[in-house]
Amino acid sequence: MPSPIYAIGDIHGQLEMLDEALARIEADGGKDARIVFLGDYTDRGPDSPGVIDRLIAGQQAGRDWITLLGNHDRMFSWFMEEVPRHDPHLLIGYHWLHEKLGGSDTLANYGATYKDRTRLEDLHAEAKRLVPQAHVDFLGALRPMYETEEIAFVHAGIKPGVPLAEQQENDLIWIRQSFHEVTTPHPKLIVHGHTVVKQPSHYGNRINLDSGAGYDRPLTAAVFEGRECWVLEPEGRRALTPN
Repeated sequence: MPSPIYAIGDIHGQLEMLDEALARIEADGGKDARIVFLGDYTDRGPDSPGVIDRLIAGQQAGRDWITLLGNHDRMFSWFMEEVPRHDPHLLIGYHWLHEKLGGSDTLANYGATYKDRTRLEDLHAEAKRLVPQAHVDFLGALRPMYETEEIAFVHAGIKPGVPLAEQQENDLIWIRQSFHEVTTPHPKLIVHGHTVVKQPSHYGNRINLDSGAGYDRPLTAAVFEGRECWVLEPEGRRALTPN
C-alpha cells in the first residue's frame, strides 16, 4: 500500500481552522505525515500572519510540509516588491486591495490600515515596515506544483492538453472554466482548490478541496493512498468518491 499523503485546501487566514485540520492529520498519520498545502494562505480571514507563521514554523521544525503557490499568495508577494506589481490576469478595475479579493484584510492583519485618499506608495511603505521579511521570503519560495506517481497537486488546475512539465504558472494558479469543463482523464489525478465548492468534490479526473474557508466555511483536510481519497472529519476518514 502506498504511503499516505495529506492535503489541505485554501486557508485564507483561518488559523484556528488550520490548527484543527493539522490536528486531524496528526491523529490519522502522525507528526511525520507529508502534507501538501494547496495555496491561498492569506486574504479575507482574520489571521493571515498567523497562518504564515504556523507554516514557516512547521517547515523549520523539519515537518514534511509542501507549500504550493496560490493566486492570492502571488498577489501579496508582488505587492511587497520594491515597486508593487499588479497581476494582469485580474479583470480591469480589480486589484489585490479590491474588497472582493481581500488584500486590505491581510494588510490590516499586519497593522497596515488606510483611509480614503491614501496614496499607494504610502500604504506600500507601511506594509514594507510591518510585514516580516521572513513572510515575504516564504511567499517568494512557494512552488506551483507537486507530483506523486499518480497525482499532481496544484492550486487552481492545469491547462488541458498541455504536458504537466510544460504547464505555465499563470494557469496553475488562476485557471477555471477550461479546466473544469474537461471530463476525460488528465495525465494524473489533479488535486486542487481555488474555486469554492459547497463540499470537497471528486470529479473522476480531478478533486477540488476548496470548501470555502475564506468565507467562514469549514477548511478541508484530505488523505490520499494512491488515487484513493478520504476527507478527514472529526470522527475520522470519510471516503470521497467520484460524483
